Parts: sequence; C-alpha cells; structure tokens
Amino acid sequence: MAHPRELVTRVHPLASQPPAVRGSRIQLDTTLRRWFNRNLGLWRSRRQYFFPDDEVLRVDMLLRVQTFEDQAESEPRYRFTWWPEKEYDFFEIKPRYVREGVMDASLCGHQLRRSRGYLCGKAIDSQIRQVDEHELIFESHYEQWRSLEQIRLVDQDRYRSRSIYSWKAGMLEMMATHHEIRVEEAGAPIS
Repeated sequence: MAHPRELVTRVHPLASQPPAVRGSRIQLDTTLRRWFNRNLGLWRSRRQYFFPDDEVLRVDMLLRVQTFEDQAESEPRYRFTWWPEKEYDFFEIKPRYVREGVMDASLCGHQLRRSRGYLCGKAIDSQIRQVDEHELIFESHYEQWRSLEQIRLVDQDRYRSRSIYSWKAGMLEMMATHHEIRVEEAGAPIS
C-alpha cells in the first residue's frame, strides 16, 4: 500500500485550466484593469523633484483618475486630470512642466496609450511591467526623453508612492518622488 504522502499530486492552478485560458490576454487585461481601477479617485500628490545641478524643488498637486462607461468589450480607457494645489514657484522655475492638464489613456495589453505626455503634447505609448499586485512600472520614450515610473499602492490603496526617473539624450535629467494620499473615492464613470 502506498504511503499517504505519495498519493498527493500537486497541480498548479493555471495548469488545470485549458490552454486557451492559461495564455490568454484576458488574464493580463483583467489583472492590469483591476490595478488601474484601484487608482480611481482624487489624489493629493506631494512631489519633490531632483535635478543634476543639485536643485531640489517641491510642488503639491491634485490628480484625478477616472474611467469611462461602456468598456466591457473595448480597451479600458482612463482620464487623468491634474492641477496645482500649492506651487512653491515650481512652474516659474521649470516652465517646461505642465501646470494643469487632461490626458486620456487606453490600456492595450502591456501598453498604456496616452493622448499626451506629461512633458510634451504628443501622444505616447508606455510599456507596462507588473512587479506584483500592488506595483506597476511604466517605461516611455518620446522625443529625446526616456522615462521610468514606478507606482506602488500602499495600505489598502489609501496611499501611493511614485518614483520617476527621466533621461534626455542618455543623460539623467530629473528624479522625482511623489507621496500621494487618496482624498476622494472613485466617482461615476465618464459617459
């Protein structure tokens, strides 16, 4: 008679699913969509920027993240709206940065397609890597810029931590840390 431990067969949960489900894009889209939906609402963003000449600047912003109605069969779409809460002369010292704006974005597999970048008015695509259920990394290339942004949800999605590194023509031009607290929960989707 076999020993009880020899009769146990462990099957990985994904291995028990049909091949069409195991490798499907639906799983990825569901995971990323869930992460983005956890970010919906209004955030107060305390930002500190570091520049190569040892210049350190601060700005406090508000950032609203919204979704659109009727997305069940299409790519998930989001709207990001930002405006200053307290400027500390940031935009006078660094006029390249956009004081306020609206950006629409759609999620397509491992990409976030943005209607504009934060540093330029052109549409850009960002590659997405998921670290775990709480953190995503976005990598964007536009004009002469390369940007790497890590966003981590903390403490049951009440806080976000963002780290941003931007290179221009291969030289590190800016590093930033954003500490964000949720001010309002998600509102109704945009029609």
